[in-house]
Amino acid sequence: MRVFSLLFSVLLFAQQPDKPADSTTQNLVKLENVTISAIRADINTPISFNNVEKKQIEIENIGKDLPMVLKNLPSVVTTSDAGAGVGYTGIRIRGSDASRVNITINGFPFNDAESHGTYWVNLPDFVSSVEEIQVQRGVGTSTNGSGAFGASININTENPSKNPFSSLSSSFGTFATFKNTLKFSTGISESGFEFSGRLSYISSDGYIDRASSNLKSYFVQANYISDIFNLKMLRFAGHEKTYHAWYGIDAQTLKTNRKYNPAGEMYSNDGLFEGFYENQEDNYKQDHTQLHYEKFFNEKSSFSLGLNYTYGRGFYEEFNDLWADENILFYGVTSYEYLGLSPYILNDITITSTENVTRKWLDNDFYALNANYLYSNNTHKIVTGIYLSEYYGRHFGKLKWASVSQANPNQNFYKNDGVKKDKNVFVKWETNASEKWKIYVDFQLRWVNYKSDGYVAGPSLININESHNFFNPKAGLTYKLNNFNNLYFSYSKGNKEPNRSDYENGSPLPEELDDFELGWRLKSKKINFNSNLFYMNYKNQLVLTGELDDVGSPIRTNSGDSYRLGIELEKNWDLFDFLKWNSNISLSKNINKSFYFQRNGSLINLGDTNISYSPSTIFSSRIIYNRGNSSIIFSNKYVGEQYMGNIDSETSKLDGYNTSDLLINYQLFENSDIFKLDFKFHIFNLFNKLYSSNGYFYTYDLNDSLSGQVNTIEGVGYYPQAGRHFMAGVTLEF
Repeated sequence: MRVFSLLFSVLLFAQQPDKPADSTTQNLVKLENVTISAIRADINTPISFNNVEKKQIEIENIGKDLPMVLKNLPSVVTTSDAGAGVGYTGIRIRGSDASRVNITINGFPFNDAESHGTYWVNLPDFVSSVEEIQVQRGVGTSTNGSGAFGASININTENPSKNPFSSLSSSFGTFATFKNTLKFSTGISESGFEFSGRLSYISSDGYIDRASSNLKSYFVQANYISDIFNLKMLRFAGHEKTYHAWYGIDAQTLKTNRKYNPAGEMYSNDGLFEGFYENQEDNYKQDHTQLHYEKFFNEKSSFSLGLNYTYGRGFYEEFNDLWADENILFYGVTSYEYLGLSPYILNDITITSTENVTRKWLDNDFYALNANYLYSNNTHKIVTGIYLSEYYGRHFGKLKWASVSQANPNQNFYKNDGVKKDKNVFVKWETNASEKWKIYVDFQLRWVNYKSDGYVAGPSLININESHNFFNPKAGLTYKLNNFNNLYFSYSKGNKEPNRSDYENGSPLPEELDDFELGWRLKSKKINFNSNLFYMNYKNQLVLTGELDDVGSPIRTNSGDSYRLGIELEKNWDLFDFLKWNSNISLSKNINKSFYFQRNGSLINLGDTNISYSPSTIFSSRIIYNRGNSSIIFSNKYVGEQYMGNIDSETSKLDGYNTSDLLINYQLFENSDIFKLDFKFHIFNLFNKLYSSNGYFYTYDLNDSLSGQVNTIEGVGYYPQAGRHFMAGVTLEF
């Protein structure tokens, strides 16, 4: 409450002179630099990054999730559970999954505080409300939330529109995919007010059987801009209903029926297949409310204050088949002990297991505040910031139905609470040491405390009380060779706490990273060329084992010492005024040092092994033909082979793949002051490549009762992606 009182006191006494809309818009651009400069990089920052601007986002946006818009950036690999980019999607950068990629929206963390995961399905069609995205690879600049151990993605939502408009976008495509989006803005009035919004609906059957999605979302914001301050209030939310598609399939099924989805399988007592459970689905809502205040003191200094509240709640419903659990899966989810029930006696027979339907719930609140001060002159640029957040997560399971039991309806079979407090302070300083040299220094102190207690499904006790204090220094140099070329070098220290699942699966240690980046940037009238050499040295890196837990989340383990060494090359070449060629390639070596593994009952040192889910080669190429606001884009993406485990098993190897897309965008009446009409026709996986972009790998031990020997058995699963498919859309703006 003290923060709110302070904020409104500042607003109450601030002058509010009227001024023309053009002047208001100019001041808005200046003021937005306060928030952006706090966590973003620019051409003089000695790190590797890419900016994806609104125009490019609009070309790519036809209904797929945000990771698919970023898939052609350097070192990026994307995947989709449902196979076609709608529903649950994932992104990895430099081999790090989304739980180790820091993601912020207007400076506030989007990563879940407990799991560190990012679930884009909770904000469907969010890309329709995005102004710009910056992807920083490596540790990057100091940011808010859990540390960046592969990259950070900074998202800036839409700027206020200078002029009023309304638009309606509709698209349809393969797998009964539909998207409808309504947007509007009042434009900035002479007194400095603007109000805008978006309403979206997306549905799809998915490429994988029954991997359906039913997604709703909205985005509204109100802006007030004056000569001395800017006030922005936002609310955006999503509601997703998706049928489970995270089970994957084995190698034999991949050959015979690659679209098969085992979720919700139902069997008779004799093991005869009877069909699928209809409501095997996620049902989750997430609401975000943000308030941003930015004050412009003079041409050199400015201040920003932001408040955020995120409320998430929902469940996933699951049918647990008795025969499958006792003969195939062996999860024990049909046992009375797992369900928290007492044995049931029926006709003198003691029953200890039952088919059932459960709902596992999440209900959480996330509060955050950040404040930044920016000072800049011809020689120095200083940014200071603080960040505070508290997260309250409630986890509980309800038994919805059981075939044989005396349980009360909606009986709880587990319940636990989590509380996480996170705060940091940072100072960034950039200075011109000379006409040629620029110095960059960035210091961050971060304090984290996480507590969780109660019972998890099983039932088993959970009792976590962990605190971490991290110091994350960063420093670098940029040398200007001439007006077209500069060189840079940087060192960054990163520290990151384990997530909730890590604690549930063992006694994890926090990760440490020393990140060295060396780069060359060339920018001329026709060619932009970036090269970046990186060496990321990890201690106790939490690498993916390849295994999944009982809710489909990846399991991680500390790997001791490990490193990633690679080079990223990127070229944007204007061949002609109407033709561009953009390409990038990432070559890397990703190694666990002296990795230990227990095979056939003995702990052995495998020596150096490849880090899981880290392809050594990633390549992207795009040919772009532009005429006015119309374009044709042919893109190609190659991802090399990768291991889904850390023991270099041939069984765990995921084959490399190469896919191509064709994007056609055509605009009518582009010079009209009345309305514009845009047509899109996108063909994905143009050459119908059959591939899997993701999978899982697991091992288990079998004891031979006769010989007494222990044999380690390996298993694997795959997530097939869609072959050739298309989306077509039209947008009317007036």
